[in-house]
Amino acid sequence: MKTVQKTNRTLAQRISISLPAKLATALDDMVDSRGFQNRSQAIAEMIEESLIQHKQEDNSAIMAGTITLIYDTGKTGLLQQLAKIQRQYVQECISSQHVLLEGQYIMEVVLAQGPVQNLRELTNQMLACKGVSSGGLTLTNKLIPQVHAR
Repeated sequence: MKTVQKTNRTLAQRISISLPAKLATALDDMVDSRGFQNRSQAIAEMIEESLIQHKQEDNSAIMAGTITLIYDTGKTGLLQQLAKIQRQYVQECISSQHVLLEGQYIMEVVLAQGPVQNLRELTNQMLACKGVSSGGLTLTNKLIPQVHAR
């Protein structure tokens, strides 16, 4: 592998791959349609996404992400139940924001960071609440810097 010095002081390694013609054509089409500067940028993004998915398999890995919930505020006690669950995971819940939707519905986004297993448990508990109609967990391997030391 050949190491290439970038202008922003990050190192890149040059690799060579061979693709079937049909796959290379599909890659070029995606590069064009998504506005990537080149194949390398597109491939790097795909590899990064794959590595994030792989890291999620390690329940002890520390990751950051968002938990998105859509819920009906008309359900008695739902807001209190969701708050109680977030308090149980206070170390993982960084912040939350909600947006009013049509009718009595709210979209809430919780910023979270911690062990993957804890984030999954937190998400599952909130999704299991009566009145929550949909939602999910999206993770990244980029971490939120520590706000302050204990």
